[in-house]
Amino acid sequence: MSQVVKAIRIEQNGGPEVLKLVDVEVSAPADNEVTIQQHAAGLNFIDIYFREGLYKQPLPHGLGAEGAGVVTAVGKLAKKRFKVGDRVAYGQSPLGGYAQARNVPAAQVVHLPKGISFEEAAAIMLKGLTVQYLFRQTYRLQGGETILFHAAAGGVGLIACQWAKALGVKLIGTVSSPEKAVIAKANGAWQVIDYSKENVVERVMELTKGKKVPVVYDGVGKDTWLASLDCLQPRGLMVSYGNASGPVDGVNLGILATKGSLYVTRPTLGTHVNTAEKMQAAADELFDLVLKKKIKVRIDQRYPLAQAADAQIALAARKTTGATVFTLD
Repeated sequence: MSQVVKAIRIEQNGGPEVLKLVDVEVSAPADNEVTIQQHAAGLNFIDIYFREGLYKQPLPHGLGAEGAGVVTAVGKLAKKRFKVGDRVAYGQSPLGGYAQARNVPAAQVVHLPKGISFEEAAAIMLKGLTVQYLFRQTYRLQGGETILFHAAAGGVGLIACQWAKALGVKLIGTVSSPEKAVIAKANGAWQVIDYSKENVVERVMELTKGKKVPVVYDGVGKDTWLASLDCLQPRGLMVSYGNASGPVDGVNLGILATKGSLYVTRPTLGTHVNTAEKMQAAADELFDLVLKKKIKVRIDQRYPLAQAADAQIALAARKTTGATVFTLD
């Protein structure tokens, strides 16, 4: 049975003004899908990449790949895992999360424990699963390491600070202001570098007594690429997982040799949680830390769908801290 709901759509790539709140029809779920009546949806930098066209998608299309709510219909192949009334969340889906209700492939949906609210889930699924694959799969932290993590006061960064502390890892975080430095430290960062007035490479050298770090996690991209490489130990790993300042391009691989036989990877969440089992296992590890209060979900901005443009403007201007969610109730 279909229903008509409010959702954000774009008909062309461009600035925030292309975001339109429209009525869309949600059809009955396909065999491998569930219909979710959403209570909250997440905002992430990747949404801006799709809006601008940095990441291409056939137009017109929706935005958002993170949300949480209640299952209202189940496709016949999804009935082994889900039933109507289940509390669920997702952080990796086809575009369309900015909506009151939607269909999502069941393999990308996870069961949500009762102790975690819909808003919390919408705030942490993509960001938390990102930290899970970065810390537990891309470069598996064992405890005792000293690492560098850029944008430590952002949505991903605050989860990373807490997760690192829970693992016994010393996280050096970069931030853009004294206020953000305080927030990162309060969330578990070992040390914080304010790059607006400190030299990141020099401070990393000081903090590590010249040893540098075995891994750098960099979601900023273009602006931090070279500094990140200079913070790595010989044979260290550069994990470039985002492009907040623009994509890294024109890279001469020889630079990896001259800076110490470095490794570099450009991973994505999708390839790390590409089955229902891997997705649920990654989410369960995240949820366990939240339920144990080792990760506290910080939601500093809430917007209705009608203000999606304002939300993206604030995120792009780096005026946000923690997570931003759209409230859909």
